[in-house]
Amino acid sequence: MKDVYFVVLPQLVLLDLAGPAEAFRIAGRKVPDSYRLHFVAPARSMQAAIGLQLSSLEPLPAKLTEDSIVVLTGVSGESVDFNEPSTQRVLAWLESGITSPGLLLCVCAGSVIAGKAGLLSGRECTSHHAHIDELRTVAPDARVLDNRIFVEDGAVLSSAGVTAGLDLALHVIGTQLGPRVAADVARDLVVYLRRAGTDPALSPWVQHRNHLHPAVHRVQDAVARRPAASWTSNELSAVACTSPRNLARLFAEHAHCSPLDYVQLIRFAFAKELVTQSRLDLERVAVRAGFRSAQQLRRVWARWEPRPPSAFRAVNEGHGVGAAPAQ
Repeated sequence: MKDVYFVVLPQLVLLDLAGPAEAFRIAGRKVPDSYRLHFVAPARSMQAAIGLQLSSLEPLPAKLTEDSIVVLTGVSGESVDFNEPSTQRVLAWLESGITSPGLLLCVCAGSVIAGKAGLLSGRECTSHHAHIDELRTVAPDARVLDNRIFVEDGAVLSSAGVTAGLDLALHVIGTQLGPRVAADVARDLVVYLRRAGTDPALSPWVQHRNHLHPAVHRVQDAVARRPAASWTSNELSAVACTSPRNLARLFAEHAHCSPLDYVQLIRFAFAKELVTQSRLDLERVAVRAGFRSAQQLRRVWARWEPRPPSAFRAVNEGHGVGAAPAQ
């Protein structure tokens, strides 16, 4: 169970808080006992920039565990008012080193507050475009990057403004709980699962899913649940309640691949997990992943991965990782 602490300040931008909080809440529902949310502040109540009064807030914690996540959200205005009493208390709390054991997520002007507290020194970071110059002023030792959705530097992550905080939360969820969970959360929120330009390539489990077409997602969900099923064009189109020809058109338009290519991609992803996480020989891996033979698996594998399966098996055996032998 990871505790997620959202730091609430006067005139906070509500979407900076609500977007990431909802993402972590949904992730916690999909993976029980993964996240527990706290809304903390220097006072029991705070007023958001839209006028909504937030009450029953918890006090700033005196101690955090290494699994904790602290989220600093943005505040309304052209610049952060560091003379505001609540902001001063949060700064003192941050300057005490309270966040050092866990992750620090900065959304929008939250980066400016973190920078003022000295938490971004020597790190890459970003903020809302309207606060980039302010961030450079308060954190001269930081490497401030503009035009980024989010930036990750060790245990400190920062994002651009407003909705980018949701992208940041989805990235953390994907890192901690896996890309499939992050993709499921994104679909529940009806948003794209975006990545920063410098991030690694998308996992096969979330490739071709940056769209909002329900029938295509329904087919992709069915394939992801049962990769080894004998998926034919007719069976896939039946899941979408349409014709094979129309499903091919929908996949080309929204997923930018064919339905059968998607099946092969997911089978490859499943086979790669089996190779990496089990001691099954390649023939058994092929059968479990839906391939006719190890030879077909190798042929499909080469489309998406230049290194052979044996390279991943060597890593597996070298680290002593493995599931129980096959029954």
